[in-house]
Amino acid sequence: MSESILYLVATPIGNLGDLSPRARDILSSVDFIAAEDTRVTQKLLTACALPRKPLISYYEHNRRARGEEVLARLRAGESCALVTDAGTPAVSDPGEDLVALCAAHGIPVVPIPGCCAAVCALAASGLPTGRWCFEGFLSVNKKARRAHLDALRNEKRTMIFYEAPHKLCATLRDLADTFGGARRLSLSRELTKLHEETLRMTLDEAVQYFDAHPPRGEFVLTIEGAPDEPDAAPDEPARLTAAAEAVRLRMADGQTQKDAIKAVSAQTGVKKNALYRYVLEQDM
Repeated sequence: MSESILYLVATPIGNLGDLSPRARDILSSVDFIAAEDTRVTQKLLTACALPRKPLISYYEHNRRARGEEVLARLRAGESCALVTDAGTPAVSDPGEDLVALCAAHGIPVVPIPGCCAAVCALAASGLPTGRWCFEGFLSVNKKARRAHLDALRNEKRTMIFYEAPHKLCATLRDLADTFGGARRLSLSRELTKLHEETLRMTLDEAVQYFDAHPPRGEFVLTIEGAPDEPDAAPDEPARLTAAAEAVRLRMADGQTQKDAIKAVSAQTGVKKNALYRYVLEQDM
């Protein structure tokens, strides 16, 4: 295949049977493959009985220089498949910068669909799937991690995080402190592998469970969004009566009814509309 196209090829996250026929065709026909780890990708090609291909590394720490090299080869007429060790390129994995670079130079970018751990975990979570956001990995720095979570405190969409086993317990405690221990979540580990497991519980229950059961494997955390705020309780008659009296006194001092209601509402917290209706009922 000699055509200037960058293919984003999703690879299995565990089960080799998840490599699609189309992905196999692309990996077999491109001129070269840009891989997060060339050793991992070569094992995949061998295990799937695919032909050997020229491999170059493309990962977090060489992405800028290597991106220019990939672009130059694409502009010269070659085709490239971008792959990561597992899952979909550019989704919490290297690739975002290369896609932007190709787009800026008019190089076609073609996604070859396949596995994505976030989507698999969401589908199996039992939590709302209509609206969701992907937050990737949280920082290893506690202050930065808490700041990230604080920004999501009122997020109503279902949230998805990736987490490593050695950080899981600390992350769960921070999640419970920020979102409240009653918030529901699912924890998926070893997706598509032999020991695949999805646990569903509250954040408090998860903290207790993993304090007693050391976590193993990479996790996807799917957490329900913040609940809708309940409607405010109606103003109590006593508060309305006191607020209406304050309105009467302001009007006696020369304020208009509108200005008096506005000022008293701001001062007392009584809803302006409720106070206005009450004042009308009292014929002030």
